[in-house]
Amino acid sequence: MLTIGYIGNGKAANRYHLPFVLQRNHINVKTIYQRNPAHEKWERIPDVIYTSNLDELLNDKEIQLIVVCTRHDSHYEYAKMVLEHNKHCLVEKPFVETSEQAKELFALAEERGLKVQAFQNRRFDSDFLTVQKIIQEGKLGDLLELEMHYDYYRPEVPENVHDFHPSRSYLYGHGCHTLDQVISYFGKPDSIHYDVRQLLGPGRMNDYFDLDLYYGILKVSVKSSYFRIKERPSFIIHGKRGSFVKETKDRQEEHLKYFYMPHNNDFGVDTVQHYGVLTYIDEEGTIHEEKVKSENGDYGRVYDDLYEAIINGGNKTITDEQTLLQMEILETGIRTLK
Repeated sequence: MLTIGYIGNGKAANRYHLPFVLQRNHINVKTIYQRNPAHEKWERIPDVIYTSNLDELLNDKEIQLIVVCTRHDSHYEYAKMVLEHNKHCLVEKPFVETSEQAKELFALAEERGLKVQAFQNRRFDSDFLTVQKIIQEGKLGDLLELEMHYDYYRPEVPENVHDFHPSRSYLYGHGCHTLDQVISYFGKPDSIHYDVRQLLGPGRMNDYFDLDLYYGILKVSVKSSYFRIKERPSFIIHGKRGSFVKETKDRQEEHLKYFYMPHNNDFGVDTVQHYGVLTYIDEEGTIHEEKVKSENGDYGRVYDDLYEAIINGGNKTITDEQTLLQMEILETGIRTLK
């Protein structure tokens, strides 16, 4: 059994973590720290201790892992505090604000024999898992181009921000999803082209990015915008012998927003209308076009992997090197703005 606690009792903890953890018999949620109980908005979980005394959480000898679910400008401070109290640590993304902070945390964890990592739950998105399956089947042939889009139509977000802060940028807040997917599957790119913008003008919030990562002949494009009233396809892949287009994103977030939770058998599951379309030419020259049943996503697999690493001594799936590479890409991209 892995006994865990949380720092933070807001949307991140209650929407993206706890609904998955509470379905797992090998994990016990003991304590949740909330700094200001007067601002409590989420229904309390039976048999879980709620406290506004951080020391109560940090000094509890039964708790092995503490999950940091606070604003990302506090991630470094809290993660360091957790490690200094000799507890493993899982940190919401973006992991921290700089690669130097990340290096310090990884070094501290290694020194104390602990695990610290980012909550890269989007590795277990349905659309991304389906794309991996398509690539591995080989029907596309040698890969030439892959486009990943993560779009919104939320103009009110950048319109209500009148200053620029790197860690509150769209690149940091959302690039950490898709960049981790790329890094986890393809590794370190040969080179990167950055197009990071403030569509509302200099000094405003970063609200758009388009990064091209090159792997030999393969170009992987990671694109996101706050001003897409019609979203672009989630994934488009072109190979020498075929293409695959997945129009819709993973549905876990959609269901969570409607409080349709993981205990439902069809939680996050694509229906036929959400399936991607594979078009390819076979060895006889015949063209095929078919819908591909989506793989099932599960954000909770981050916890399963970390359980194996902490309890059974396995390796972390989300490695320090992957996280550092992502942080360096985010830092480089955001430095192009003022």
